Amino acid sequence: MNQLEDKILHVTKAIERQVDSAIEQIENLDVNDLESLRKQRLNELKKKEAQRNEWLSLGHGKYEELAEEKEFFDVTKRSKNCVVHFYTNTTPRCAIVDKHLKILAPKHLETRFVKLNAEKCPFLAQNLKIKTIPSIVLVKDSFMVDKIVGFTQLGNRDDFTTEMMEWRIAQNGVIDYEGDLLTPPHLQEKRSKSSGKKIRDGAYDRDDDDLDIEEYALNRDSLKSGDSLSKVQATELTPEEAAELGLDD
Repeated sequence: MNQLEDKILHVTKAIERQVDSAIEQIENLDVNDLESLRKQRLNELKKKEAQRNEWLSLGHGKYEELAEEKEFFDVTKRSKNCVVHFYTNTTPRCAIVDKHLKILAPKHLETRFVKLNAEKCPFLAQNLKIKTIPSIVLVKDSFMVDKIVGFTQLGNRDDFTTEMMEWRIAQNGVIDYEGDLLTPPHLQEKRSKSSGKKIRDGAYDRDDDDLDIEEYALNRDSLKSGDSLSKVQATELTPEEAAELGLDD
């Protein structure tokens, strides 16, 4: 028997011992043990259902538009995880983002999905450095942990998949993701040709192909040093609200 066969046999025997041990534990369970396991499982299900109902009561499961800037602060205070799409009516690519987020919202109840018209919330747009439309701000525990600017990080193409959007959003834990975070779901070559006519919409007139992503994205190291929503102060917030958000520094 060679060394490789020796190792395989050793591993096989170890697995057999683990299986035998598990079977023995199951066989030795008495009525009280089974009842305890049943109650434990029931409590877990009740907690999950309670959490689900809480999320639904906060508007999770739907992709909705916020009417004004102040709602942004309300939403990010109430929900631990938020995906916020900044759009304009004159930017066709925003409809592409809408399509994907409408699919992801009911799939990820743990996260609130909303959108804001960037032209109607100039204060937020300025303070969050929304210079390209569409932009998606990712918020966790009232901190902006990341930003998806244009489609550059989504394959640099308009026909990216919902799975690609989901994978990109998941990078900072804003949604629960069971796949491989290190590898995009669909590896595709960047298009070398121009996408044609550039989209211009007033103040938001930079094409996403021209962006330096690092100029806008916040990484975890920068958050530790204090970069967060605390940099954003809304004049319409009360002092109490500002203090609760940590915006009164």
